[in-house]
Amino acid sequence: MRSFSVNIGVSNKHLHLSAADLAALFGAEHSLTKTKDLSQPGQFACAETVNLIGPKGSLPNVRVLGPIRSETQVELAQTDAMRIGVKAALRDSGNLEGTEGLILEGPSGARVTIPRGVIRAQRHLHSSLEEAAEYGLCDQQIVKFRLDGPRGGVLEQVLVRVRGDYALDLHIDTDEANCLDARNGDRAIIIID
Repeated sequence: MRSFSVNIGVSNKHLHLSAADLAALFGAEHSLTKTKDLSQPGQFACAETVNLIGPKGSLPNVRVLGPIRSETQVELAQTDAMRIGVKAALRDSGNLEGTEGLILEGPSGARVTIPRGVIRAQRHLHSSLEEAAEYGLCDQQIVKFRLDGPRGGVLEQVLVRVRGDYALDLHIDTDEANCLDARNGDRAIIIID
């Protein structure tokens, strides 16, 4: 068994927009307004927010993340999905086949109904090619992590995602973080059996 320490990034509810949905919600000439860089190179939080509308309610002011994607994807924690009455399939980012959709509402009231794209992101570990070689990681490998502390514990089924433009970072959603009292910047131990 091998282990190493890694930074935790807690992922709040957010969405990635396609170019067509960005134009429909914010106007044809609108481009995303970066407010801050995220832990993964080239990824950023935007000033833009939308309301998510499901069968049982809505989530207001949900942050858009950039850059633009080929298809709109909404990432929720289970608590968020239950609040608005959607079934958010547990998926790796980008795997949208068979997922549910919902209504997106922009700041001017413009609405777009996406037929699919609502997911709960599987907890995952980003890694560059160099970091993967250093720690003995493979793309799509499953590992686990341990967080110490008063409410610490071990969570399994952590998907490893290796790509040349990634940086080493463990991503969990707000439900998982709340369960462990984890915060952005905390350190976890990755365990490779």
